[in-house]
Amino acid sequence: MSVLEISGLHVVYPPDVPVVRGLDLAVEGGEVVGVVGESGSGKSALALAVLGLLPAGARARGSVRLRGAELLGRSDAELARVRGRDLAMVFQDPLSALTPVHPVGDQIAETIQIHAGATRRAARARAVELLDLVGIPDAARRARAHPHEFSGGMRQRVMIAMAIANDPVAIVADEPTTALDVTVQAQILDVLRVARDATGAAIVLITHDLGVVADLADRVVVMYAGREVESGPVGDVYRRPRMPYTIGLLRSLPRLDAPRERGARPAPIGGAPPPAGGPPTPCPFRPRCPIGGPECDRAAPAAVLVGAGHRAACVRTAATLDAGRVFPAVPAPPPPRRPPRAERPAVLRISGLARHFPPRGAFARRAAGAVRAVDGVSLEVRAGETLGLVGESGCGKTTLLMEILRLERPQRGRIAVFGRDVAALSPKVRKALRRDLQVVFQDPATSLDPRMRVRDILTQPLRTHRVARAAVPRRVAELLGLVGLEQAHADRYPAALSAGQRQRVAIARALALEPRLLLLDEPVASLDVSVQAQIMDLLEDLRAGLGLAYVFVAHDLAVVRRVADRVAVMYAGRIVEIGAADAVYESPAHPYTRALLDAVPAPDPAGRRGRRTLLADPPDPSSPPAGCPFRPRCPRYAALAAPALLPAAGDELGARGGAVARARCERAVPELAAPDPAVDRSAACHHPPGPP
Repeated sequence: MSVLEISGLHVVYPPDVPVVRGLDLAVEGGEVVGVVGESGSGKSALALAVLGLLPAGARARGSVRLRGAELLGRSDAELARVRGRDLAMVFQDPLSALTPVHPVGDQIAETIQIHAGATRRAARARAVELLDLVGIPDAARRARAHPHEFSGGMRQRVMIAMAIANDPVAIVADEPTTALDVTVQAQILDVLRVARDATGAAIVLITHDLGVVADLADRVVVMYAGREVESGPVGDVYRRPRMPYTIGLLRSLPRLDAPRERGARPAPIGGAPPPAGGPPTPCPFRPRCPIGGPECDRAAPAAVLVGAGHRAACVRTAATLDAGRVFPAVPAPPPPRRPPRAERPAVLRISGLARHFPPRGAFARRAAGAVRAVDGVSLEVRAGETLGLVGESGCGKTTLLMEILRLERPQRGRIAVFGRDVAALSPKVRKALRRDLQVVFQDPATSLDPRMRVRDILTQPLRTHRVARAAVPRRVAELLGLVGLEQAHADRYPAALSAGQRQRVAIARALALEPRLLLLDEPVASLDVSVQAQIMDLLEDLRAGLGLAYVFVAHDLAVVRRVADRVAVMYAGRIVEIGAADAVYESPAHPYTRALLDAVPAPDPAGRRGRRTLLADPPDPSSPPAGCPFRPRCPRYAALAAPALLPAAGDELGARGGAVARARCERAVPELAAPDPAVDRSAACHHPPGPP
């Protein structure tokens, strides 16, 4: 029986912009339904309409029923009695959703007191139980902590604990894993399973990550331009998609579980979604559809059954579509001819780099050691190659980039850029060197000045470095063409551009001075998978055409696999594994690298049960554990306590005994081993696995 029933839902934003157009959706108790689609498809508007939280002036019509009771048209006071009790919400950003001045336990207890009438003491006891249920260690103590004292993943667990506090019948989770590391994301998905099992609630999971849906959901609804274009059981839709848009989303997603196609890459969905409020068209996907024809312009396709519970809205649903023909792999630009890596010059060389930040200060409430943000990093980037830098939040990736960008004497160690030691640069040489070293940040909405037109944004670095005034207009036009923008975009402000177009402007600005090395800090993390694919293709084309070298920072290992020649894995301020991308991904030597790869959700529902998660959190950078910093989370170290779990015959650890092997992990920090010339990879582990 359906717990949540949505029928004929229309949502219109002021002044008269339709964002949801006639959506039907039914969710049963204990069922997880994933809602996916690009930004602007209407996913979040759907969530807000269900919860009665639409912005002022927005209108909703149709029907939203919770256990048969109509929600649309109720007053705020009536809906407030439903929200938090029968209907709960998990927001995307828990830091803004939680009150910063109250302990998290009090915030959970408050909703129990309001909706269940519990006493203050009973509500607090229940809050501790809930925190323990969602996997927060030492729940009684952490219940007294404030939101800022939790990591992002822990805050999201608090939000889930609050959502299930009153045993709701339905939960709406709006992008609950966006911007989280793959390990934390895996933990949150496990916690959502626990929440579903504990409450039996129906869950509507709104996300743009198809891997997350494959991992958790039972059914999926694909939205485009405010409409449902395909829906059905996750396994059926993923294996046999019948709508070209669904095929395009799945083909755009970088995957770890698929072999790399040498000399080819998937064709991304071209163009952009139609603007909200634009004139109605028979098929809104027609301008972007590679197999559309005149019949698509005659009437709006209705969603029809194409299988058991599987519906699709396309005039071509009569036949199963071949995904490889709808969005075929396209030839990749031939790799540039260049000497072997050992013969190419190093554009970046780092040796023993460290950046330790001081403790809180003289007036700190408790003593703390120095934060070891970067702790002895050594690496090298050669001309024309991409080094992918991966690891969880707080591992030191961004601090390492900032140390490179400063072009100043480091706290400890050595940085050489294009063969020049940055500690010995004069101000004049430092400014000249900045032409060759540029950066692209994660969020172009904050890195681009909203008061400047695109033309002025691209002109600014040219004028700063005294490029001839007469050459500036020509160079601006060249840059726009280089990143796939039209000349008309030059007169627009960033707010008038899509997210993908803004990131193209940020890349164009970085290329303005013809650099040789680009530092890319999560350049596609906030983009839809379709736009993400376009930007990755652009970066690969630019590298091949201009001979650039990249340092590509990301927490998405599938993205890094697609673009990187070499990969460096960071943990607790140190590099724990580095080498050729194929070697690191196919046979990781460090257990942390293995854990990161295992945590990545693949867009394959059949593989969801093979995923493993790291349950512990990263160590406090101001108080790392003795010996190997990964030891408290390391499955290899844990297995040393149970020799029966180790291979008996010929295993070095079994021969030496678990106690001796554990002592080595507990006392000594492992250093990077000498690179293995056979596979071009080295790892910092006392007990690496044997040859595959």
